[in-house]
Amino acid sequence: MSDSTAGVTVTPLGDRRYLVGSATGTQRVAFAAPGDGGTWVFLHGRTYFVPDATGSPARAAARDDTDALTAPMPATVVAVNVEPGSAVMNGDVLIVLEAMKMELPIKAPRNGRVRRVLCRTGELVQPGAPLLELDA
Repeated sequence: MSDSTAGVTVTPLGDRRYLVGSATGTQRVAFAAPGDGGTWVFLHGRTYFVPDATGSPARAAARDDTDALTAPMPATVVAVNVEPGSAVMNGDVLIVLEAMKMELPIKAPRNGRVRRVLCRTGELVQPGAPLLELDA
């Protein structure tokens, strides 16, 4: 079963994985994990929080930048590519996680400087766990 909205198709693959296709033909695998008050979605190196129907869209928008730097699901940290003080550019891979035998890159949501790294290689992190803090 596939669902389509605004030229985007979403096809369930099982094990909380979804194939997301665009009108341009680009396809990516997304991962979804239930969270408190909504669902965590990991897609193309970014993490999003989709609130339940009772959640506030304004609250979700305000959390996007912070949530982009959190674990989308239970995962193991396999690489930390930055340290405190590192300058990063939008899209840089900051941390690599592994979940369900797949690598999940955590990318910088914007330009900035790493304030703190809150995880280490080999650590098991849970959904929503902060991985690092980024200054403007």
